[in-house]
Amino acid sequence: MLQSLRIRNLALLEEVALDFEAGFTAVTGETGAGKSILLGALALLAGERADKTIIRQGAPACDVEASLFFEDSAAIDAVLAELDLPACEDGVLILKRSLPREKAPKLSVNGSMATLAALQRLGEHWVDFHGPSEPRRLLKESCQLELLDLFGRAGEALTAYQAKYKVWRELVTERQRVATETKLSPEQIDFLRNQLVKMEALDLTTEAIETLERDFMRMSRAQELTELSGALAAGLTGEDGVQLRVGALLREARQLESIDAASKPLADRLASAAVELNDLGAEFSALGQQLQFDPEAAEALSGQMNTWLELKRKHGGDLSAVLAAREELQRRLEVQGDLEGTLARLEQQIADAARAAKKEAQALRAVREKAARELAKAAAKGIVQLGFKKADFQVRLVPLPELGPTGDCGCEFLFSPNVGEAPLPLNRVASSGELARVMLALKTVLADLDGVPLLVFDEVDANVGGEIGRVVGEKMAEIAQGHQVLCVTHLPQVAAQATCHLVVRKDQSKDRAVVSIAPIQANRKTRVTELARMLGDSKAKSALAHAEELLGKS
Repeated sequence: MLQSLRIRNLALLEEVALDFEAGFTAVTGETGAGKSILLGALALLAGERADKTIIRQGAPACDVEASLFFEDSAAIDAVLAELDLPACEDGVLILKRSLPREKAPKLSVNGSMATLAALQRLGEHWVDFHGPSEPRRLLKESCQLELLDLFGRAGEALTAYQAKYKVWRELVTERQRVATETKLSPEQIDFLRNQLVKMEALDLTTEAIETLERDFMRMSRAQELTELSGALAAGLTGEDGVQLRVGALLREARQLESIDAASKPLADRLASAAVELNDLGAEFSALGQQLQFDPEAAEALSGQMNTWLELKRKHGGDLSAVLAAREELQRRLEVQGDLEGTLARLEQQIADAARAAKKEAQALRAVREKAARELAKAAAKGIVQLGFKKADFQVRLVPLPELGPTGDCGCEFLFSPNVGEAPLPLNRVASSGELARVMLALKTVLADLDGVPLLVFDEVDANVGGEIGRVVGEKMAEIAQGHQVLCVTHLPQVAAQATCHLVVRKDQSKDRAVVSIAPIQANRKTRVTELARMLGDSKAKSALAHAEELLGKS
């Protein structure tokens, strides 16, 4: 529940700090007094987007903060954990939002910086707004089906169905892709086959490609390589090569050995060097011979290299990309070879998936059929209490021509406000006032199923009055037994039944208009005066007496 709310510099409001109690809180005031400021502050904390025009003129920033208490904070703590935000301490959630005029906005949750998306996510769990447009939503079949599923606790059955429906739709999409995108023309098939022939002409292994690139490099610079290897061979073992000079040195080393036997190891090492130099000369000479490619071998090597370069250019620049492209080509050609078989297998899978989805849809429809009967009965009772003595309300399931995201049926609310008239869809018979009362009756029925602790009603009692206004107030009080209810109202019959009463006033006696919000439930005289104002005249004895009577019944 909402414990406290502090607002600074929002629209015409300079500053206010309010404490809230559980149960039903009414918000009243003259038309244009600024009652929407209170709801706007809550909307800001619930993540509604806002521009800087809402900042009070002359103020550097608009600030809103609230504390909310959850008897069981496990659910909200789980959401906070997902958002990487601090958990509630002793069940208390602290929300703050600042909108500076010259700087970037600041948002925090439990003292930690947060995003607007985080506020929106959390807002889904602590507040539910029902504004003047809410009854109009009741005309949408999607909204009617949503309310029916909520009443029938059909969430588990709907989830099970949607899982099967998703599998079925994915298979249908795959069949369409195979039947259209996958089917190739003869020219396309020939192109793919030619590409595959080029790939299969090469040994596409790491070792083979490295050898190809090395051999091509050798061939491309064969003359240069031959000259270099010949020069090295001549320098080592030629007429003026190193080997001859080392041979002369070796003879002198042996003479030294005959004089001093201790030098023998040195002479042996020099002898080994002479052998190594001779071997190196022979190998450089042999390398020069290997680099002499015959024309046919050179042409074949050039062809292979050109093919390899073409494949790299077309398919991604390295061996792994070319191998992946080869697999894809093979797959596409294989599909062409067995296109009918592939489509037949998909058709069978689609049929199996459709049967599974239809089975879940039937189970979901059974849940809805039972819920439709019970919801119609419960809502009809509430509608009668709201002034429709002979009204008829029905919930009818409408079969769909094929499976859809929400099942095999839609939902239609039928209503007849007058005796002797056949019930028709709401959008064909209900006025705005009638819609508001039907919505309120449904909200009363569904209140126990709504896990959101704070329900905010903004003038949903418009277009009703008199004795029906008293019943509307009773409905609000009934909802408030399981929720905290905040209701902006112009009806004294509604406001009188609230346990808490906030009055919004606008003072324009000075140079600048100022809005204030204050609780008045503790001062009976002040509250009687406010109810009398709502009745038409805060000073008339009859209005004051009526206000006293209303409070006496509250």
